[in-house]
Amino acid sequence: MTKTQNQLLVIFGASGDLTARKLIPAILNLAKGGHLPENFVVLGASRSSWSDEEFRKNVITESKHLKEKLVDEDKKFIAEFTARMFYHELSSAEDTDYSKLNKRITQLDSEHDTEGNFIFYLSVPPSAHEMISNNLHKQGLHKEDKGWRRLIVEKPFGYDLKTAKELNATLQRYFKESQIYRIDHYLGKETVQNLLVTRFANSIFEPLWNRNYIHYVEITNAESGGVEKRGGYYDKSGALRDMFQSHLLQIVALIVMEPPLSADAEQIRNEKLKALKSLRIMTDEKTLHENTIRAQYISSVIDGKKVNGYREEEGVDADSTTETYAALKFFVDNWRWADVPFYVRTAKRMPTKVTEVVIHFKSPHHQIFKDSGMDQKDNKLIIRIQPDEGVLIKFGVKVPGQGFKVERANLDFYYSSLTETHVMEAYERLLLDAMQGDPTLYARADEVEAAWAFVDPILDYWKDNEDVRVYGYSAGVWGPENADELIEGIGRWRNPGSNLADDPGFCVIC
Repeated sequence: MTKTQNQLLVIFGASGDLTARKLIPAILNLAKGGHLPENFVVLGASRSSWSDEEFRKNVITESKHLKEKLVDEDKKFIAEFTARMFYHELSSAEDTDYSKLNKRITQLDSEHDTEGNFIFYLSVPPSAHEMISNNLHKQGLHKEDKGWRRLIVEKPFGYDLKTAKELNATLQRYFKESQIYRIDHYLGKETVQNLLVTRFANSIFEPLWNRNYIHYVEITNAESGGVEKRGGYYDKSGALRDMFQSHLLQIVALIVMEPPLSADAEQIRNEKLKALKSLRIMTDEKTLHENTIRAQYISSVIDGKKVNGYREEEGVDADSTTETYAALKFFVDNWRWADVPFYVRTAKRMPTKVTEVVIHFKSPHHQIFKDSGMDQKDNKLIIRIQPDEGVLIKFGVKVPGQGFKVERANLDFYYSSLTETHVMEAYERLLLDAMQGDPTLYARADEVEAAWAFVDPILDYWKDNEDVRVYGYSAGVWGPENADELIEGIGRWRNPGSNLADDPGFCVIC
């Protein structure tokens, strides 16, 4: 096990929701698991005029996100953990001068012997990245002559390819690429990482992982909620930018990539980059028209309660064409995946919250049981990323009795069955990796740009073409009626239930 060195974590935007909701609970769990080094300190930095004590109350002792967790915790442990937390108010004068912040960092480093090892976590909008990284650079806080320095950056990584390149250039102006960690919490999920193990550690899958045996690949990301109070942000983003460009294309890369030379971080990221660059970019209008669908949820009744349509949400333009549902069909131009279609969809206001990958295997060429119930019942490998995390294989078995009637059976594994193992939350795993200097699960600059290069033409087509329709779908159903036309000639989307083994094929509207 890699040893975590003594270090200081500085969180910019520490008074924001992410710190109390995700970051501090993740750090608390790391402390409970014995993963933090002996000397570890957190310094929150933001505009709010808090003291150290007020910061500790807001993110720990009086935090609604830790209220239930702290009830059964050892009081001494909580007191010691809380004592690791400090706060620095960033006044408006410090927009151009971090000398006071530098002095506080130096003081804490000396008092707590964190050995000059600093992580700077930018839990702020991208518009603040240059100001913060520039000011850190001015103070020499990027230099690694004493200890190491790392910069964690939250998504979005740009709004399109142009802005992504500008953001990367900005960050690289003040920090080396090897110091920059672009965090995508989806890559912190155990089941996403398990894609690599499923493929490369099992001889029953790796030989079949190609166009000779796989019919098509299907990925679904569904959220049961709407845009909630994020309407203003979401209306400028949309499903394709918010989920597909980052989270889902990272999953696609793990499915598509070739075996890396080793489990080394750069070897894995090199193969992910090749995978993203091998996606066939859609540019002509005919291809884009036939292979992309966008839609918005409209008002409906769910569980007896009226649910607003997207255009009725707070902060959303009444004439908005921003998609809350995006579905794509695309191909990969390399030997392994030639002519294998990929179908990916992401949406809000679906019947359930679920993310999963479905590998559809081809049927045997000579089907002696074609008339025995197996027609259109292909073998499937289903990797459930959330919830009910696990792996499910669907295969044919003989129904007891005379003849050869065949039915499909399930062979499944659930992470919840590993009762003796603590499965880390995404932010726990990613923060620990950054603390240990492991960038495997972080996006590299060239990966981000390759993903935008694929997405940009779709966004441009949707934006500039007045003939592109925005379909409607009632909140609580599996998207617009014509969504299955994307998979025409092959089948229809697998509409999963909340449990991995569920395969209802329908949903309840009200």
